[in-house]
Amino acid sequence: MKTKLIVQIMSVSVLALPLATLVAPPGFIESAQAQVQMKEGYYKNLVGTDFVKQYVDIPPRKDVVLIDARPAARQYDNGHLPGAVNIPDSQFDKMTNRLPADKNMLVIVYCGGLECMLSHNVAHKMEKLGYTNIKVYAEGNPAWSKAGLPLSVSTVFVKKLFDDKEKFMLIDSRPKRVFGQGAIPGAVNIPDSEFDKNVSQLPADKSTFLVFYCGGLECNLSDKSADKARALGYTNVKTYAEGYPGWGKAYPEMKTAAAADAGPAPVAAKQAVDIVPGKEKGSITNASFEKLVKETPNAVLFVDVRDAKEFARGHLKGAVNIPIGELDKKLASLPTDKPVIFLCSTGGRSGEAYDTVKLLRAEVQAYFVDAEITFAADGSYQLKGKS
Repeated sequence: MKTKLIVQIMSVSVLALPLATLVAPPGFIESAQAQVQMKEGYYKNLVGTDFVKQYVDIPPRKDVVLIDARPAARQYDNGHLPGAVNIPDSQFDKMTNRLPADKNMLVIVYCGGLECMLSHNVAHKMEKLGYTNIKVYAEGNPAWSKAGLPLSVSTVFVKKLFDDKEKFMLIDSRPKRVFGQGAIPGAVNIPDSEFDKNVSQLPADKSTFLVFYCGGLECNLSDKSADKARALGYTNVKTYAEGYPGWGKAYPEMKTAAAADAGPAPVAAKQAVDIVPGKEKGSITNASFEKLVKETPNAVLFVDVRDAKEFARGHLKGAVNIPIGELDKKLASLPTDKPVIFLCSTGGRSGEAYDTVKLLRAEVQAYFVDAEITFAADGSYQLKGKS
């Protein structure tokens, strides 16, 4: 009788403890889906879906590298975490150049789920090379997909869809002006900023495979449009994160021709600042932009039209943030006594901002930078491409 009484008391006392005080046994990791038990060969540092979610983004975060350790064909190509680099375990020794130079950087490796050892193998190999901050997402791609989280496909996969004449819809989320300069053949243009006005272009069958793309890894328009499509009930939606730049690099001969010239280039602005028109209507040359930043930054207003979270990670010193989706509501705040220069990461959204302002408030002296720009947290930037 005494023994039974003791057991009962112990049972009650454990159940009475707050959940926060109950610690999972060694060898387990909590995730959004299950408890993962350590197995022979597993890497020591495991993380779950909730941990990984905070590091998956487009544009890719600069403080982490995601590595997909699965083979490319039929696995990575078909669907991977957005921004993930493909370093198959079988090809690891040949692809170490794709690893981060900073061996203290956070690296998250994943593969095909709990029975897949490829991610653990890669993690062990990286540790031998001196990497110190490695995590393995053991549940990997299956758990990510089951949770309804976004997946991206590769350039090779998009090409195969065309070659195999698969039933799918490829959607270009860039502004019409940019789409007109060149696009992936067969793509339908539904600009993200006009998505709600063009839902009629989407297929009636909501199980149709939809693939959204835009201006590459620094452009998140396709991700935003893909989210809107999912919200409408479309069940098979992925993004092609490398987008038009990735396609053009892989298949330069397979791009639609640029639209006819929109007209003569504008005459150089007659202002106190030195603004030299670029090739694209409304744009300024890279050299002109850099000269403005260096010599007369206060003589113009730089407006960054990226999303607020992109702006927070890094932006041009002195620039103001008006996300492209909010621009039409804030047109009245733009000055008319000095030039307004629109910026983004690829020239797509900044060009759309220029088009919007010229249509709705033509008195504004608007221009845009038609180039790829990477902004750092200290206000510096790197400019490349176009002019």
